[in-house]
Amino acid sequence: MIETENRNRILLLLFVGVFMGALDIGIIGPGLPAIEGYFKVDPRLASWTFISYILFFMVGTPLMAKLSDRYGRRDIYILDITLFALGSVITAISPSYPLLILGRSIQGFGAGGIFPVASAFIGDTFPPESRGKALGIIGSVFGFSSIAGPILAGFILPYGWQWLFLINIPIAATIVVGGFLILPVTGKTDDGEFDARGTLLLAIIVASLAVGINQIDTTDLTGSLMMPIVVVPLILAAALTPILWRVERAAPDPVVQVDLLASREVRIATAISAGNGLSQAAIVFIPSYALLALSLSESMASFSLLPFVTTMALSAPIVGVLLDRVGSRVVMISGSLILMVGCTIMALLSSTTPLFILAEVLMALGLITVIGAPLRYIMLSETPPEHRASGQALINILSSAGQLVGGALIGGIVASMGSGVMGYRFSFLFLVAVAFTLFLLSTGLKGRKEQLETMKRNI
Repeated sequence: MIETENRNRILLLLFVGVFMGALDIGIIGPGLPAIEGYFKVDPRLASWTFISYILFFMVGTPLMAKLSDRYGRRDIYILDITLFALGSVITAISPSYPLLILGRSIQGFGAGGIFPVASAFIGDTFPPESRGKALGIIGSVFGFSSIAGPILAGFILPYGWQWLFLINIPIAATIVVGGFLILPVTGKTDDGEFDARGTLLLAIIVASLAVGINQIDTTDLTGSLMMPIVVVPLILAAALTPILWRVERAAPDPVVQVDLLASREVRIATAISAGNGLSQAAIVFIPSYALLALSLSESMASFSLLPFVTTMALSAPIVGVLLDRVGSRVVMISGSLILMVGCTIMALLSSTTPLFILAEVLMALGLITVIGAPLRYIMLSETPPEHRASGQALINILSSAGQLVGGALIGGIVASMGSGVMGYRFSFLFLVAVAFTLFLLSTGLKGRKEQLETMKRNI
């Protein structure tokens, strides 16, 4: 096992890489109006600045994870960082909107590999009794990037939206150099022919899902679901999913490691991950709800997420420590109960600022205990070294799919209630039911002792 000092260097390098990828998600929102104006595109077309990133993120996640399991983590991690930097350059210098979408797609493809490969590195280099703390530190990145992204964008935008992407270049260069010097070279395996059919099917399914959901009109959910541009892609995604399952079951080295689902623990973790995606989708609606429930101005409502993201950033490392002490089962049962209470307060009692903030804090505490580190901890426990990154990819895929579906579903609930306060309240009551489902699933997880035994078998 690698010495503590070297492990800390590795963790720092991984932290910076994940932070760069996560920061891009938080920093693009404030820059979107400037991009719309620069290329003279409408908001629906401009949304592909996000969607193209998410689409290729979802495709890149299992593909890059599989490549890292197959050809070694260091080289693939450096490749992911390089692709992210290349996409940043193309995006920044784009003379046309289609070229910008190409750049964002390359960015997303690279970022899709950064997160699972970083988590797999932790499984490779940290002993079982300290993995939770390391994963907690990595998990705090998302909270900090949510705070830093909009603030950094505010300082950069006066100099041009292009600088939102160009700042990635020196960071990426530092990570690449540090990667060659610090990251260990992991073993390579040759498991036969690469799974081209599975990769193609996965790309078509993800693209169909993204297109169909993007075209849903939340102000007329029932009507839009009958439109060909919505229903055809969604039916295609649904029809191809069982075909993908059969192809991956037969593939000697599948890009989506479906064999991992033979483990009951993995099945529970992946189901929780999909539910988490539904819950995470609600975060983007909190400022709009604050605008109505608290009668805030638009400028003040934009700051309403600060208690949420600050709580997530500060509590993620603590959750990591708790994972090492009591295991994922206790942490996730507690977290899902806290999430239920937070969503209930947000739905029924959030008409005053103190209660609104309390609801945000509880929701953030609940979410951080059922997303990120705990799920990644479970997957590292359950997967052998040769499939560690692929296991992390399963979590990312299902969480991203949950976010896509959850955003459309919650938007539909709000729109069907007239886009008023009651619509948001019903949405958060829906999340209470989701949190209760997560609680029931969490009770089926392994206890700490059994989990450690599984970890040691898979070293």
